[in-house]
Order: sequence, then structure tokens, then C-alpha cells
Amino acid sequence: MKKKIVSVQDFESDDPIAWCPGCGNFSILKALKQAFVELGKKPHEIAIVSGIGQAPKTPHYLRCNAFNGLHGRTLPVATGIKLANHDLTVLAEGGDGDGYAEGGNHFLHAMRRNIDMTYLVHNNQVYGLTKGQTSPTSGLGFVTKTSPTGSTSPQLNPLLLAIASDCSFVARGFAGEVEHLTALIKDAILHKGFAFIDILQPCVTFNRVNTFKWYADRVYPVDDGPGYDSSDRITAFTKALQWGDRIPIGIIYRQGRPTLDGQLSAITGQSLVTQQIDSESFSSIFESFK
Repeated sequence: MKKKIVSVQDFESDDPIAWCPGCGNFSILKALKQAFVELGKKPHEIAIVSGIGQAPKTPHYLRCNAFNGLHGRTLPVATGIKLANHDLTVLAEGGDGDGYAEGGNHFLHAMRRNIDMTYLVHNNQVYGLTKGQTSPTSGLGFVTKTSPTGSTSPQLNPLLLAIASDCSFVARGFAGEVEHLTALIKDAILHKGFAFIDILQPCVTFNRVNTFKWYADRVYPVDDGPGYDSSDRITAFTKALQWGDRIPIGIIYRQGRPTLDGQLSAITGQSLVTQQIDSESFSSIFESFK
């Protein structure tokens, strides 16, 4: 029987999209669908977990397995899904507030454990769903309705945090470069380990500073540069520090190390969901607690 070739239409959802016209999330959604198609992934082979915010609405607009949970709690759920069924392609997805504020602690430990999944953070440097408050990645002095004199907190650099945590795949994409972003997502999914992509995603409503043009005038691909070695951690730190006139996009740091799901003897041979349950063993365990 001839194998069915997947298409973008296989991932189309009937849900009406609630993003603002011109939102950078549209480009990310397009890149996601295209990456799945180019990898030959089918909807039932993919699970996406999201939290709360404009970016976490993305799974609503995709036809695949999806779990929409609590603010900042995408990674624990995605971890559970991957450990229960490591045959699934698992992605966690959200915004910079969801991922770096409410979900910051989970981000650190997911990198430390090196779970085999992909984490996409739509970074627009503002809270979009709750009407434009500063986020951890807002620039110093960024003015909003709730910070009329400007943000007084230094801007978080998620790439530096990831490299310092020895995350096994650290990349940055830009919603204005869909083909480049598609290739990055594919590389992240194929990577064996925790793959993190910080995606520069302009918010056309609440961030009038970091616009599509602002990014387009500054971003450049590191993978096209002469002699760049993404396995060199010190070089990656130097590259991740660049922000302002020049902003690198591409794979900033990549290295191989054992994954959490690859070290657990109970699931290395067979996913939990496909294993037979020995009811007699459970009965004896329950009896021991009486």
C-alpha cells in the first residue's frame, strides 16, 4: 500500500483565529505546519502542550493532539506525555511571559533533565493576552499602561540562561523569516534531547518598539557565518550576548548528552502506554497497604 503523503491541509483546524491582524503568531503557525509536512509527521504522531496567553492559542489552530493547561505549566505536562509515550513527537509552546516568568522554574529543570522534546517560546517582549504589561524580556525603560515611567527591571536574555544551563539545543528564530524558522523547527524536532527555540514575534498591538522592521533591520543568520561552531559553548555565549544593532538567529548552541527518557529502564525498550498491566501485581501491592 502506498504511504499517504501529509499536507498542510492535514493540520488545518476549523477554529476561528483570534489573533490581531498582522500578529507574528501567524508566521509561526505557518512554519510549524510546514515543518511537520517536510518531516512527514502525521497529526496523530504529534502532541503539543501550551499554557495561557496569545501564543498558547497556537494548538487550537492545529489539527493534532493538544493539551492547553495552566499558565507557565506547559513543560511538566509535556514531560509526562513524553515519558508515557516516547514514540510521540512532543512540543511545548507558549509566550515569553508564560515561559520565562510563570514557567521559569520548569524551564530550568527541563533543560537540566534533557527531555527529548521541543520548546517554542513566542517572544514579543510583552504580555499580549492581558493587554500589554511588561514581561521578563521587555527592554529596560519599556513603557506600558502599568509601567508609565518605563520598566525598571533589566531585560532577561533567555539564550544566555539556556547556554548556562547546558541546554542541548539553543536557537533563536524570527517570525519574519518563515523559511528559516521552518528549518529551525525541523532541526529542533530531529534533535535528540531538549531543543529550545526563542522566536522573535512582533506584537503589532502592544509593542510598537520591536516591530517587524526593527527586527528585519537587525537579524542575521549565524549558520551562514564563516567558521561558526555551535558546539563551542564560549563562542555561543559571545554570540548570545549580541543584542541591539545586530541580533543573531539560527542554532546558537548544540551538543549531545543523554536524555531523561533514554535513561529510564522502564521505558527504554517500550513506551508505557504500550506495556501490559499485570493486575495481579497491583493487587498484591494494594493488599500490602491494608
